[in-house]
Amino acid sequence: LISIFTGIDPTQIIQGTPISTGPTGQSNVSSEQQNQSIEFVSEVLGDTEVTWSEIFRDQLGRTYIDPKLVLFTGAVQSACGLTSASIGPFYCPGDQKIYLDLSFFSDLQQTLGAPGDFARAYVIAHEVGHHVQTLVGTTDYFDAESSQASQAEANQLSVAYELQADCYAGVWANRSSQSNLILNNTDIQEGLNAASAVGDDRLQMESQGYVVPDSFTHGTSAQRVEWFSKGLDSGKVSSCNCPQFPPVG
Repeated sequence: LISIFTGIDPTQIIQGTPISTGPTGQSNVSSEQQNQSIEFVSEVLGDTEVTWSEIFRDQLGRTYIDPKLVLFTGAVQSACGLTSASIGPFYCPGDQKIYLDLSFFSDLQQTLGAPGDFARAYVIAHEVGHHVQTLVGTTDYFDAESSQASQAEANQLSVAYELQADCYAGVWANRSSQSNLILNNTDIQEGLNAASAVGDDRLQMESQGYVVPDSFTHGTSAQRVEWFSKGLDSGKVSSCNCPQFPPVG
């Protein structure tokens, strides 16, 4: 996957100051690792732009608007506020930017047990999935419904929202494999491992020794694998429709 050559200048994708430091002013990511991360994510994001532009044109009859990417360490200021790297990668609808802490890739491999290039690509593709949700209006609907829901209902909406982004990541993987990549079983397993590694049940069990289903906001490991697989198997935006949100495609 890292050998994708899109012909896209990374400076057209990565906006603002790519590297920022947290409160201590220190980064646990070396300059070499920073450069490798910048190269990798810019190549993957460039591929998502090409692929989603085709999907929007062919399946939705619309024009895809590229997101921007900000790489950082420690903490970062976005239109969604000051955010610590401890929450992991995130997408901010307010400025349509994807924020990725440079140390997350090592955490994905060493702490969460999901190594491999395609596992890292899945993380990026999931955040791009949130950008797709913003472009098609799902995010506005989600925000409006969540604002008037109980906490339990809001959590359920959040789970659906995150699982749909997983599905969109799978759609990208399917379509990208048809045009630019040849995904073998190892690549697919890396993506499935990454989806499983960030399930609410697994993360809660590892952090506190028990799970609280009513507090889930992203879905279980099994659900995340299921929805990523939906998009991967079909390559169609419509396969990611869920009853909580208006259909797309």
